[in-house]
Amino acid sequence: MDAAILVVSAPDGCMPQTREHILLCKQVGVKHIVVFMNKIDIMPDEEMHEIVEMEVRELLDKYEYPGATTPIIKGSALMALTGEMPEIGEQRVLKLLQTMDETIPVVQRPIDRPFLMSVEGTYNIEGRGLVIVGTVEQGRVKPGDDIEIIGYEKDFKKTTVTGVETFKKSLEAGEAGDNIGLLVRGLTRKQISRGMVMCKPGSQKLSQCFEASVYFLTDAEGGRKKGFYTGYRPQIFLRTADVAADIVLPEKVKIGMPGDNMTVKMRVSVPMCIQEGLRFALRESGKTVGHGIITKKLPDDAIAADVGRKARQERSEREEAENQAPQPDAAAAKK
Repeated sequence: MDAAILVVSAPDGCMPQTREHILLCKQVGVKHIVVFMNKIDIMPDEEMHEIVEMEVRELLDKYEYPGATTPIIKGSALMALTGEMPEIGEQRVLKLLQTMDETIPVVQRPIDRPFLMSVEGTYNIEGRGLVIVGTVEQGRVKPGDDIEIIGYEKDFKKTTVTGVETFKKSLEAGEAGDNIGLLVRGLTRKQISRGMVMCKPGSQKLSQCFEASVYFLTDAEGGRKKGFYTGYRPQIFLRTADVAADIVLPEKVKIGMPGDNMTVKMRVSVPMCIQEGLRFALRESGKTVGHGIITKKLPDDAIAADVGRKARQERSEREEAENQAPQPDAAAAKK
């Protein structure tokens, strides 16, 4: 995502989901936010608008967005939809679009790099074959190109692109930033899973271990309430993939706590296409518990596959030894 429109209700102000949306923007690397204050037809009081605006700007500042300079457009989506009161309806929506054009810069896409696209989904078209849908991360792809599909297993699947489409329109080529469907030859839906990566043959390698800088959310931010040890295993969201990952804390850190920002080692449960600089989110029990960025790829044998089980066993043995240690009697303690 390049930018986001944060919609805030004028009667309600900043709700818990407003905080979650800004935090999500921070996690996925959204750099630009434009705010639309909605439902001013219900609450026309300008003093209340100023209070809500102050709350929004303070919340943006808290998550390191430029709250003081973030544009806030006030209007009513309902009035724009029904065509009533154009001064707060249609005109404000047009102003929002104009503000987006003026404040959001055109992103320079990495078109010159080898083709890479993460699989979002697959569809079968009778008589034509399999269509793989996703957003091109880098490079270009056109009909006739040979590609590899990697991830989840060590075997690579090779195929040829026979068509490029977007929103029912055929394209001569797909470029970085385009959401497209690729018609491929000789594959079935059972062979392709969400989270796999399509790439230029030989351009990407699979890895399981890496080093990352991770921030673990506090309870107030929607994260964990308790600490965690080496062997903690949340779900990691890499691009469109969703797999389990073992976390190894630094040697001098015995327990990680919510609110910590640290460099950890991680091992994903299956081979994945991992790149330095790739952002990810950590989730557990339906909530986001952390987010980070990959800083260094490690050899696959850098972290044992059973690191979690070994860490739990060592911790259990240490606690058992402490419980069995002789305790001084009360008389000796008093002396």
